[in-house]
Amino acid sequence: MRIVTRVHDWVLYTMKLGSQAVIFGVFILIVADVGVTILAGKAEYLGIDDLGIAPWDMTHGLVEYGLLWFTMLAAPWLARIKGHVFIDAVTEMVSPAAQRVIAKFAYLVAFTGSVAFAYYSVLLLVEAIEEEMVDERGADIMLWILYFPMPFAFALVAVEFLRYLLGFDDMYGRRTDVKESL
Repeated sequence: MRIVTRVHDWVLYTMKLGSQAVIFGVFILIVADVGVTILAGKAEYLGIDDLGIAPWDMTHGLVEYGLLWFTMLAAPWLARIKGHVFIDAVTEMVSPAAQRVIAKFAYLVAFTGSVAFAYYSVLLLVEAIEEEMVDERGADIMLWILYFPMPFAFALVAVEFLRYLLGFDDMYGRRTDVKESL
């Protein structure tokens, strides 16, 4: 069991690093696109007809893909370290016994939702691969690339909420106790 836990922790950490790389790439892409747009505009303003540069048509699509990939890659790790947004104001006003019941219900709903999203994202991924669907924006990109991280991320988020549901951890602990565990 210890090996499974270590592999799972390594996967979450690797996905976290991947999300950081993706968001940095999106940042670079946006800065480069804005820079090219400014250069093209300045050249036109100065009366220079053609510098041979133009804003990229593909930037918007790639940024959208990057934001989805960033979100999907980071989600399981955020669930692990309790870094996602949740409201515990209601649970703070009830007794500890009621807190446990509310927490178990919340874990069950989150687990069920994550499993459902994982299942349906697998269906989307398989359909996109089988039908060879293409996302036609600035650049033609195979649609399965958009859907690829979703089943894995939602499945790993489900595992994290299952850990909470089975009592291996408690999401509703004091927020100051939350530490990066990886």
